[in-house]
Amino acid sequence: MDTMTYRLPLGVTAGITPFNFPAMIPLWMFPMSLVCGNTMVMKPSERDPGACMMLMELANEAGFPKGTVNVIHGQHEAVNFICDHPAIRAISFVGSDTAGKYIYERGSINGKRVQANMGAKNHGVIMPDANKEHSLNQLVGAAFGAAGQRCMALSTAIFVGESKKWIPELVERAKKLKVNAGHEPNADLGPLISPAAKQRVCDLVQSGVSEGADLLLDGRGVTVPGYEKGNFVGPTVLHNVKPNMKCYTEEIFGPVLISMEVDTIDEAIDLINSNPYGNGTAIFTTNGATARKYTQQIDVGQVGVNVPIPVPLPMFSFTGSRGSFRGDTNFYGKQGVQFYTQVKTVTQMWREDDVTHTKAATAMPVMR
Repeated sequence: MDTMTYRLPLGVTAGITPFNFPAMIPLWMFPMSLVCGNTMVMKPSERDPGACMMLMELANEAGFPKGTVNVIHGQHEAVNFICDHPAIRAISFVGSDTAGKYIYERGSINGKRVQANMGAKNHGVIMPDANKEHSLNQLVGAAFGAAGQRCMALSTAIFVGESKKWIPELVERAKKLKVNAGHEPNADLGPLISPAAKQRVCDLVQSGVSEGADLLLDGRGVTVPGYEKGNFVGPTVLHNVKPNMKCYTEEIFGPVLISMEVDTIDEAIDLINSNPYGNGTAIFTTNGATARKYTQQIDVGQVGVNVPIPVPLPMFSFTGSRGSFRGDTNFYGKQGVQFYTQVKTVTQMWREDDVTHTKAATAMPVMR
């Protein structure tokens, strides 16, 4: 008796991607799906679909068979089509909490496999023994790069013990960042995606001030010559933020660093584990025992030690957890293969008694 397990394609799959990484996120989806033997329907963000279309042109040039990867455009109706169409077996989504929960629930009700990467509140813990120069540079880059519009932005800094003395230096480094259009030389951070996004970020900053946070750096009034009507917000730092403040409980998705102080590593761990999100976190330390304690006790899916944005390489998987993810199988790597395939197990029995013994015939056939 033999038992064998096979991984087989699902059939038709779909990907719904966000505005902030219009090329990278589609590349998490359709190459893996196609390699596993499926076809893919992509729905790029309506805010910047051009990058996905360029990828489709490259796919055509590379000789992808016609119909293996397809693109539809739109907003709610396009999403509902993907969630409801009976031929689509699996949905990959990256984007906001509201959309992710909706797609996960509607797709799941319709019997589809769904993986949904959603919002985040990523914390960086700065220990007193950390390399100060490295830690501050990494914090500034991870908090304000891409104007904070990434789900792995290190948006909250927790200073442990004496490391709080470094906060003024952090603010000074943030002040030196250049705000400009992204295609201009030497721009460190560009604009937000829309006027509504800019207004939301400014409102959340003001909510922090109104609730008692210290505004150490205010980037709301920044103007960029030649782009006066742009959706720009400069680097902003809110200090002494409390866990119940709106600017902490909501993902800001802008160039705003939330700063907090605690006395011990245990307080930092408890604070982070109490937050509903679990996308990424980092600790800055030169102590191996501290790093080991943190990586073992923190309830976050992706952890960096002296690495501010711990996005795994493609041979691993993007393992956000808790409130940052819906589903049971993550993106790319081994888990990506598992998501885009289904398991079939075949059990066979061949009895020895059923073997047919025949003798080789060498004579010409004759009539009898």
